[in-house]
Amino acid sequence: MKSGGATELNTFYPIKPECVADVPATRFKPRAGKTLSQRRWHASFSEDGHLDIAKVLRRIQRGGVHPSIKGEVWEFLLGCYDPNSTLEERNELKQRRRGQYDMWKAECQRMVPVIGTGKFITTPLFDDDGRPTDPSLVGIQTSDKKVLQWMQLLHQIGLDVVRTDRALVFYETEVNQAKLWDVLSVYAWLDNDIGYVQGMNDICSPLIMLIENEADCYWCFDRAMRRMRENFRCNESSMGVQSQLGVLSQIIKTVDPKLHHHLEDLDGGEYLFAFRMLMVLFRREFSFADTLYLWEIVSS
Repeated sequence: MKSGGATELNTFYPIKPECVADVPATRFKPRAGKTLSQRRWHASFSEDGHLDIAKVLRRIQRGGVHPSIKGEVWEFLLGCYDPNSTLEERNELKQRRRGQYDMWKAECQRMVPVIGTGKFITTPLFDDDGRPTDPSLVGIQTSDKKVLQWMQLLHQIGLDVVRTDRALVFYETEVNQAKLWDVLSVYAWLDNDIGYVQGMNDICSPLIMLIENEADCYWCFDRAMRRMRENFRCNESSMGVQSQLGVLSQIIKTVDPKLHHHLEDLDGGEYLFAFRMLMVLFRREFSFADTLYLWEIVSS
Protein backbone atom coordinates (compact mmCIF):
# COMPACT_ATOMS: atom_id res chain seq x y z
CA MET A 1 0.00 0.00 0.00
CA LYS A 2 3.05 2.30 0.02
CA SER A 3 3.40 2.26 -3.76
CA GLY A 4 2.01 5.01 -5.95
CA GLY A 5 -1.76 5.02 -5.63
CA ALA A 6 -2.61 5.58 -9.29
CA THR A 7 -0.14 2.94 -10.44
CA GLU A 8 -1.44 0.44 -7.91
CA LEU A 9 -5.08 1.00 -8.87
CA ASN A 10 -4.24 0.61 -12.53
CA THR A 11 -3.00 -2.91 -11.86
CA PHE A 12 -6.43 -3.82 -10.46
CA TYR A 13 -8.63 -1.85 -12.89
CA PRO A 14 -6.47 -1.32 -16.01
CA ILE A 15 -7.79 1.12 -18.57
CA LYS A 16 -7.31 0.72 -22.31
CA PRO A 17 -4.47 3.02 -23.41
CA GLU A 18 -6.65 4.70 -26.03
CA CYS A 19 -9.31 5.51 -23.40
CA VAL A 20 -7.13 7.01 -20.67
CA ALA A 21 -7.77 10.59 -21.79
CA ASP A 22 -11.54 10.04 -21.94
CA VAL A 23 -12.21 8.74 -18.43
CA PRO A 24 -12.45 10.87 -15.25
CA ALA A 25 -9.23 11.12 -13.25
CA THR A 26 -9.19 8.96 -10.13
CA ARG A 27 -8.90 10.76 -6.81
CA PHE A 28 -9.03 7.73 -4.50
CA LYS A 29 -5.68 6.28 -3.43
CA PRO A 30 -5.09 3.53 -0.86
CA ARG A 31 -3.57 5.15 2.24
CA ALA A 32 -1.47 3.23 4.71
CA GLY A 33 -2.97 3.42 8.18
CA LYS A 34 -6.39 4.50 6.92
CA THR A 35 -7.51 2.21 4.08
CA LEU A 36 -8.78 -1.23 5.14
CA SER A 37 -5.84 -3.46 4.23
CA GLN A 38 -5.72 -7.20 3.75
CA ARG A 39 -3.87 -7.58 7.07
CA ARG A 40 -6.43 -5.56 9.05
CA TRP A 41 -9.30 -7.33 7.32
CA HIS A 42 -8.05 -10.77 8.30
CA ALA A 43 -7.30 -9.54 11.83
CA SER A 44 -10.95 -8.48 12.18
CA PHE A 45 -12.13 -12.11 12.31
CA SER A 46 -12.20 -14.20 15.46
CA GLU A 47 -10.80 -17.72 15.48
CA ASP A 48 -14.13 -19.26 14.44
CA GLY A 49 -14.87 -16.60 11.85
CA HIS A 50 -17.00 -13.95 13.58
CA LEU A 51 -16.35 -10.52 12.06
CA ASP A 52 -15.88 -7.35 14.12
CA ILE A 53 -17.97 -5.36 11.66
CA ALA A 54 -17.92 -2.15 13.73
CA LYS A 55 -14.13 -1.99 13.53
CA VAL A 56 -14.21 -2.74 9.81
CA LEU A 57 -16.77 -0.01 9.10
CA ARG A 58 -14.75 2.57 11.01
CA ARG A 59 -11.71 1.74 8.90
CA ILE A 60 -13.71 1.91 5.66
CA GLN A 61 -15.10 5.33 6.58
CA ARG A 62 -11.55 6.57 7.09
CA GLY A 63 -10.05 5.31 3.86
CA GLY A 64 -12.14 2.83 1.90
CA VAL A 65 -11.16 -0.75 1.06
CA HIS A 66 -7.96 -1.91 -0.57
CA PRO A 67 -8.64 -3.29 -4.08
CA SER A 68 -7.14 -6.70 -3.24
CA ILE A 69 -9.98 -7.51 -0.80
CA LYS A 70 -12.93 -5.50 -2.13
CA GLY A 71 -14.85 -8.56 -3.34
CA GLU A 72 -14.88 -10.40 -0.02
CA VAL A 73 -15.52 -7.20 1.96
CA TRP A 74 -18.46 -6.26 -0.24
CA GLU A 75 -20.14 -9.60 0.46
CA PHE A 76 -20.52 -8.35 4.03
CA LEU A 77 -21.31 -4.73 3.15
CA LEU A 78 -24.16 -5.84 0.89
CA GLY A 79 -25.54 -8.20 3.50
CA CYS A 80 -24.76 -11.51 1.83
CA TYR A 81 -23.29 -12.76 5.10
CA ASP A 82 -24.06 -12.08 8.74
CA PRO A 83 -20.95 -10.74 10.52
CA ASN A 84 -21.93 -12.89 13.51
CA SER A 85 -21.82 -16.09 11.45
CA THR A 86 -18.92 -18.52 11.63
CA LEU A 87 -16.70 -19.44 8.70
CA GLU A 88 -18.28 -22.89 8.60
CA GLU A 89 -21.79 -21.42 8.47
CA ARG A 90 -20.83 -19.07 5.66
CA ASN A 91 -19.25 -21.86 3.64
CA GLU A 92 -22.41 -23.96 3.99
CA LEU A 93 -24.57 -21.01 2.94
CA LYS A 94 -22.27 -20.26 0.00
CA GLN A 95 -22.54 -23.83 -1.31
CA ARG A 96 -26.34 -23.80 -1.03
CA ARG A 97 -26.54 -20.50 -2.85
CA ARG A 98 -24.21 -21.65 -5.60
CA GLY A 99 -26.32 -24.76 -6.10
CA GLN A 100 -29.50 -22.68 -6.27
CA TYR A 101 -27.98 -20.32 -8.82
CA ASP A 102 -26.80 -23.24 -10.95
CA MET A 103 -30.37 -24.59 -10.98
CA TRP A 104 -31.82 -21.23 -12.03
CA LYS A 105 -29.17 -20.77 -14.71
CA ALA A 106 -29.79 -24.28 -16.06
CA GLU A 107 -33.51 -23.45 -16.26
CA CYS A 108 -32.70 -20.34 -18.31
CA GLN A 109 -30.27 -22.29 -20.49
CA ARG A 110 -32.95 -24.82 -21.41
CA MET A 111 -34.94 -21.94 -22.90
CA VAL A 112 -32.00 -20.03 -24.41
CA PRO A 113 -29.02 -22.39 -24.96
CA VAL A 114 -26.46 -19.60 -25.44
CA ILE A 115 -26.64 -18.80 -21.74
CA GLY A 116 -23.60 -20.17 -19.93
CA THR A 117 -21.53 -20.70 -23.09
CA GLY A 118 -19.28 -17.65 -22.72
CA LYS A 119 -21.18 -15.87 -25.47
CA PHE A 120 -24.20 -13.56 -25.52
CA ILE A 121 -26.70 -12.02 -27.91
CA THR A 122 -27.31 -8.47 -29.10
CA THR A 123 -30.06 -9.13 -31.68
CA PRO A 124 -33.74 -9.93 -30.99
CA LEU A 125 -34.61 -13.60 -30.58
CA PHE A 126 -37.87 -13.09 -32.50
CA ASP A 127 -38.72 -11.24 -35.70
CA ASP A 128 -41.60 -8.79 -36.12
CA ASP A 129 -43.97 -11.69 -36.79
CA GLY A 130 -43.03 -13.42 -33.56
CA ARG A 131 -41.00 -16.18 -35.24
CA PRO A 132 -37.70 -17.32 -33.65
CA THR A 133 -34.60 -15.93 -35.34
CA ASP A 134 -32.47 -18.71 -33.83
CA PRO A 135 -33.15 -22.34 -34.87
CA SER A 136 -32.34 -23.50 -31.32
CA LEU A 137 -35.44 -21.67 -30.09
CA VAL A 138 -37.90 -23.52 -32.31
CA GLY A 139 -40.31 -25.36 -30.07
CA ILE A 140 -39.99 -23.01 -27.11
CA GLN A 141 -43.41 -22.30 -25.57
CA THR A 142 -43.61 -18.58 -26.26
CA SER A 143 -47.31 -18.63 -25.44
CA ASP A 144 -46.15 -18.26 -21.84
CA LYS A 145 -46.21 -14.49 -21.33
CA LYS A 146 -43.41 -14.54 -18.75
CA VAL A 147 -41.12 -16.54 -21.04
CA LEU A 148 -41.79 -14.28 -24.01
CA GLN A 149 -41.26 -11.04 -22.07
CA TRP A 150 -38.01 -12.35 -20.64
CA MET A 151 -36.68 -13.53 -23.99
CA GLN A 152 -37.50 -10.16 -25.52
CA LEU A 153 -35.28 -8.51 -22.89
CA LEU A 154 -32.17 -10.56 -23.57
CA HIS A 155 -30.89 -8.75 -26.64
CA GLN A 156 -31.35 -5.38 -24.86
CA ILE A 157 -29.30 -6.69 -21.96
CA GLY A 158 -26.67 -7.72 -24.49
CA LEU A 159 -26.60 -4.27 -26.09
CA ASP A 160 -26.16 -2.68 -22.66
CA VAL A 161 -23.39 -5.15 -21.77
CA VAL A 162 -21.43 -4.05 -24.85
CA ARG A 163 -21.67 -0.45 -23.64
CA THR A 164 -20.71 -1.22 -20.04
CA ASP A 165 -17.33 0.08 -18.80
CA ARG A 166 -15.89 -0.02 -22.30
CA ALA A 167 -12.74 1.79 -21.17
CA LEU A 168 -11.71 -1.09 -18.90
CA VAL A 169 -9.41 -3.83 -20.17
CA PHE A 170 -11.50 -6.38 -18.24
CA TYR A 171 -14.35 -6.12 -20.72
CA GLU A 172 -12.21 -6.61 -23.80
CA THR A 173 -12.94 -10.34 -23.58
CA GLU A 174 -16.29 -11.78 -24.58
CA VAL A 175 -16.15 -14.25 -21.69
CA ASN A 176 -16.23 -11.44 -19.13
CA GLN A 177 -19.01 -9.66 -21.01
CA ALA A 178 -20.94 -12.93 -21.15
CA LYS A 179 -20.56 -13.37 -17.40
CA LEU A 180 -22.25 -10.00 -16.88
CA TRP A 181 -24.97 -10.93 -19.39
CA ASP A 182 -25.61 -14.28 -17.72
CA VAL A 183 -26.06 -12.76 -14.26
CA LEU A 184 -28.38 -10.02 -15.55
CA SER A 185 -30.36 -12.52 -17.64
CA VAL A 186 -30.90 -14.90 -14.73
CA TYR A 187 -31.88 -12.01 -12.48
CA ALA A 188 -34.37 -10.73 -15.06
CA TRP A 189 -35.94 -14.20 -15.24
CA LEU A 190 -36.39 -14.39 -11.48
CA ASP A 191 -37.55 -10.82 -10.82
CA ASN A 192 -41.18 -10.88 -11.93
CA ASP A 193 -41.71 -7.30 -10.79
CA ILE A 194 -39.02 -5.21 -12.48
CA GLY A 195 -37.09 -7.74 -14.57
CA TYR A 196 -34.35 -5.73 -16.25
CA VAL A 197 -34.04 -1.97 -16.68
CA GLN A 198 -31.16 -0.15 -18.33
CA GLY A 199 -28.71 0.92 -15.64
CA MET A 200 -28.72 -2.38 -13.79
CA ASN A 201 -25.70 -3.29 -15.90
CA ASP A 202 -23.80 -0.39 -14.30
CA ILE A 203 -24.65 -1.68 -10.82
CA CYS A 204 -23.73 -5.29 -11.62
CA SER A 205 -20.49 -4.61 -13.51
CA PRO A 206 -18.24 -3.88 -10.49
CA LEU A 207 -19.40 -7.10 -8.82
CA ILE A 208 -18.47 -9.09 -11.92
CA MET A 209 -14.99 -7.63 -11.76
CA LEU A 210 -14.46 -7.96 -8.02
CA ILE A 211 -15.93 -11.43 -7.39
CA GLU A 212 -14.59 -14.37 -9.37
CA ASN A 213 -17.40 -16.89 -8.85
CA GLU A 214 -20.45 -16.08 -10.97
CA ALA A 215 -22.97 -17.42 -8.47
CA ASP A 216 -21.44 -15.30 -5.71
CA CYS A 217 -21.70 -12.29 -8.06
CA TYR A 218 -25.38 -13.01 -8.57
CA TRP A 219 -26.14 -13.11 -4.85
CA CYS A 220 -24.28 -9.85 -4.25
CA PHE A 221 -26.18 -8.24 -7.12
CA ASP A 222 -29.44 -9.57 -5.69
CA ARG A 223 -28.64 -7.93 -2.33
CA ALA A 224 -27.66 -4.67 -4.04
CA MET A 225 -30.93 -4.63 -5.96
CA ARG A 226 -32.93 -5.17 -2.78
CA ARG A 227 -31.62 -1.78 -1.70
CA MET A 228 -31.90 -0.08 -5.07
CA ARG A 229 -34.84 -1.68 -6.85
CA GLU A 230 -37.09 1.37 -6.37
CA ASN A 231 -34.56 3.37 -8.41
CA PHE A 232 -35.55 1.28 -11.43
CA ARG A 233 -39.32 1.22 -10.93
CA CYS A 234 -40.76 3.58 -13.53
CA ASN A 235 -44.32 3.90 -14.82
CA GLU A 236 -46.49 6.46 -16.59
CA SER A 237 -47.01 8.52 -13.45
CA SER A 238 -43.65 8.39 -11.66
CA MET A 239 -39.93 7.79 -12.03
CA GLY A 240 -37.92 5.54 -9.78
CA VAL A 241 -35.80 8.30 -8.29
CA GLN A 242 -38.47 11.00 -8.30
CA SER A 243 -38.56 11.29 -4.52
CA GLN A 244 -34.76 11.57 -4.43
CA LEU A 245 -34.89 14.34 -7.03
CA GLY A 246 -37.36 16.15 -4.79
CA VAL A 247 -35.03 15.82 -1.81
CA LEU A 248 -32.10 17.07 -3.90
CA SER A 249 -34.17 20.06 -4.97
CA GLN A 250 -34.98 20.96 -1.37
CA ILE A 251 -31.35 20.59 -0.30
CA ILE A 252 -30.04 22.88 -3.04
CA LYS A 253 -32.85 25.35 -2.41
CA THR A 254 -31.78 25.54 1.25
CA VAL A 255 -28.01 25.39 0.84
CA ASP A 256 -27.63 27.49 -2.31
CA PRO A 257 -30.85 29.43 -3.15
CA LYS A 258 -29.14 31.34 -5.97
CA LEU A 259 -28.14 28.12 -7.73
CA HIS A 260 -31.64 26.73 -7.27
CA HIS A 261 -33.25 29.84 -8.79
CA HIS A 262 -30.72 29.76 -11.63
CA LEU A 263 -31.67 26.16 -12.40
CA GLU A 264 -35.35 27.08 -12.30
CA ASP A 265 -34.67 29.88 -14.81
CA LEU A 266 -33.10 27.24 -17.08
CA ASP A 267 -36.16 24.99 -16.65
CA GLY A 268 -34.03 22.64 -14.54
CA GLY A 269 -35.94 23.12 -11.33
CA GLU A 270 -37.15 19.52 -11.35
CA TYR A 271 -33.51 18.38 -11.37
CA LEU A 272 -34.07 15.84 -14.13
CA PHE A 273 -30.43 16.30 -15.14
CA ALA A 274 -29.55 14.32 -12.00
CA PHE A 275 -31.82 11.40 -12.88
CA ARG A 276 -29.04 9.13 -14.16
CA MET A 277 -26.63 10.15 -11.40
CA LEU A 278 -29.01 9.03 -8.68
CA MET A 279 -30.36 5.95 -10.46
CA VAL A 280 -26.96 4.29 -10.88
CA LEU A 281 -25.21 5.98 -7.93
CA PHE A 282 -22.80 8.14 -9.98
CA ARG A 283 -21.34 5.21 -11.90
CA ARG A 284 -20.85 7.32 -15.03
CA GLU A 285 -19.86 10.58 -13.36
CA PHE A 286 -16.77 9.34 -11.49
CA SER A 287 -13.92 7.01 -12.32
CA PHE A 288 -14.41 3.31 -11.65
CA ALA A 289 -12.21 3.37 -8.51
CA ASP A 290 -13.83 6.54 -7.15
CA THR A 291 -17.32 5.10 -7.60
CA LEU A 292 -16.35 1.99 -5.61
CA TYR A 293 -14.98 4.21 -2.84
CA LEU A 294 -18.20 6.25 -2.78
CA TRP A 295 -20.32 3.10 -2.57
CA GLU A 296 -18.19 1.77 0.29
CA ILE A 297 -18.60 4.95 2.31
CA VAL A 298 -22.37 4.98 1.72
CA SER A 299 -22.69 1.28 2.60
CA SER A 300 -20.70 1.65 5.80
